[in-house]
Amino acid sequence: MHSIGNSLKDVKVEFKKELKLDVSDISIEGKQGEILNIPGWAANVLESEKYVEIQDVDMLVELKQAVEKEKMLGQFDLSTLQVQHQADPYFYIKMKSYMNGLPEKDYDKVESMLNTLLRTRQTKIIRLADTSKLTADISQKLSIEECEFYNNLHDNSSKFSKTIIGNKK
Repeated sequence: MHSIGNSLKDVKVEFKKELKLDVSDISIEGKQGEILNIPGWAANVLESEKYVEIQDVDMLVELKQAVEKEKMLGQFDLSTLQVQHQADPYFYIKMKSYMNGLPEKDYDKVESMLNTLLRTRQTKIIRLADTSKLTADISQKLSIEECEFYNNLHDNSSKFSKTIIGNKK
């Protein structure tokens, strides 16, 4: 579901063949060797037909940086998930897409590193969500999946507390 939003964003592609395409309100034109930004969904289709090659960000580097930032910040502070030094709420979607193109041996190594990041961030999110609603500051540091996780945790924690303590008078 969340990947739909990511596929609407532009991605950088290199044209492998000359192409001129007009579909509805979308026009894509490029010469062989030319590098342009086009919508992600179109890039995926054109790459499968060998018209373009998507110029992916090296998500392994981004993952390693994210793991190190989480370790540096300690138990209670969250780092901002970033791709190319910019906050990116689609971090995990991009990571999953990157991993799908890896050989099994590499996939397992990257998956292990991703699990380390997930466990670390989950622990921090659980602590934060138990004590406060999602703020704009925290929201900017989270992926879209983590925002949903945070809100669900906060709601469940509040409901649990109300069943024990009851409503305030």
